[in-house]
Amino acid sequence: MKQFLLYGSILVSFCMVGCKKFLNTQPTDFLAPESYYNTENKVMSALAGVYNPLGTSALYGDAMFFNLGTGTDESFRAVTSATTGVWVYNYDYTDTNINGFWQQLFAGIERANLLIANINIAPMDAVKRRAILGEALFLRGYYYYLLVSNFGDVPLQTTPTGSPNNISRPRTPAREVYAQILKDMQTAEENVYTSTQLGYSSRISKTTVEGILARVCLSMAGYPLLDNTKYAEALKWASKVKASGEHSLITAAVAPDGDNNSGFSQVFVNEMQDKYNVREVMWEAEEKGNRADGYIANGRLGNDIGIGYSAPNYPDSGYCYGTIRVTERLYKLYGAGDLRRDWAIATFSYSSTGQRSYFANNKIYDRTAAKWRRTYETLLPKDKNYNGANFPILRYADVLLMLAEAENQVNGPTATAYEAINMVRRRGYGKSVTAADITADLTPGLSKQQFQLAIQDERSRELCFETLRRPDLIRWGIFIPTMKAVAAEFKANNGTYAYGAVAGNNVSEKHLLYPIPSGEITVNKAAAQNPGW
Repeated sequence: MKQFLLYGSILVSFCMVGCKKFLNTQPTDFLAPESYYNTENKVMSALAGVYNPLGTSALYGDAMFFNLGTGTDESFRAVTSATTGVWVYNYDYTDTNINGFWQQLFAGIERANLLIANINIAPMDAVKRRAILGEALFLRGYYYYLLVSNFGDVPLQTTPTGSPNNISRPRTPAREVYAQILKDMQTAEENVYTSTQLGYSSRISKTTVEGILARVCLSMAGYPLLDNTKYAEALKWASKVKASGEHSLITAAVAPDGDNNSGFSQVFVNEMQDKYNVREVMWEAEEKGNRADGYIANGRLGNDIGIGYSAPNYPDSGYCYGTIRVTERLYKLYGAGDLRRDWAIATFSYSSTGQRSYFANNKIYDRTAAKWRRTYETLLPKDKNYNGANFPILRYADVLLMLAEAENQVNGPTATAYEAINMVRRRGYGKSVTAADITADLTPGLSKQQFQLAIQDERSRELCFETLRRPDLIRWGIFIPTMKAVAAEFKANNGTYAYGAVAGNNVSEKHLLYPIPSGEITVNKAAAQNPGW
């Protein structure tokens, strides 16, 4: 099913550690830009290289939803010995997850800069050239968005690196980095293909650019920039996606089986079965294969996050470590009749022989994050740890919730805001998304502040475990008090899993940003560390 395999050639050795002897060696197979980019096929290979970091284990292949994404008001690592690490906010600038995250993002930026600089060399159709340029610009902007929103001020570079020796890259103020992100993405929006033209979601479409622009603008409107003018821009971009008519919510399971019983669950069954649905899942980080078919998949959806499974027949059912558990706070957010809860949060565990054992109602902290389930994988044989499941970076449900949030901030809780959030809620309850429903619809007549709180809860119900919660809490300015409250809940409600409070107890002001990693500090003479690190 993969239409655009993202295993592009590495265009440059982007070394972030001391390696002068290697770098001083003259490569024997070096290709000058005019040779590397001189055909359309080579340009497409270069574009694949720009996409490639997204699916690596340092980003959406594993770390962003596992080590970097755990430790919020939604989930925790159920490992009693895990008292150090990013997920419990007890780490330093040498952490491998932080270093890998930084390195892969800058590798993507360097590849994008090379492609942008050499885009006009190959003879090719002008429309194709503009689309490829748009994708490269967007990806450069997106990689910088992940950097600036997690590290603050970062070095901004929009041309290829001249030499990896004697690097001196001062950090650029966050506002300037965001300005470049907006410029790159707005240019991309005018040039990339539509979702309908592409027909699959591993490449950037026009509406994907618009949806991510809404996300970027909401980040700029929140902490730390607090640029309230960006709410109107977020509203504009999210509204464009909705008005395009290209996207809708999946409203029913294709083959209901008792577990997969709604359009919501079908989203994630599709991911595990390697099926695209571009109307709902607008952009995915691409994975491929099972490591037995010649492809080196990096994805660990259902393995590092999922329902624990280690029975002897795991090659058929799919091995899963099952260490990502849910918080009581998340579990209790769901109302009676909300079908999302028992898909996103496991209702059972597996025994050592592979039999299901269903949880008692009071056993909340034993339940695992269960959106991605390896029992639905169709590519055999199943590797113990890796699979070809794509990660959903942007879903239409997210766009609707961003539209509701931005509309509320600009105009208050209008009918437009209510319609957007209620579409998501109705799907969650298994109702028609276009018809009012007293069970599913949000309470009418809320104030602006009450509606904002409803949005914050709804984003957790719909988007839990999809790498968005920590940045959401930070931009809303509630990350630290929320984590402290979750720690208190662990202590008060369940002594068995009191270690789940470690993350909240450790959180402090410095954790609003990651530290500038040791790999950058070591080689960049102009590098400066973030406060508190």
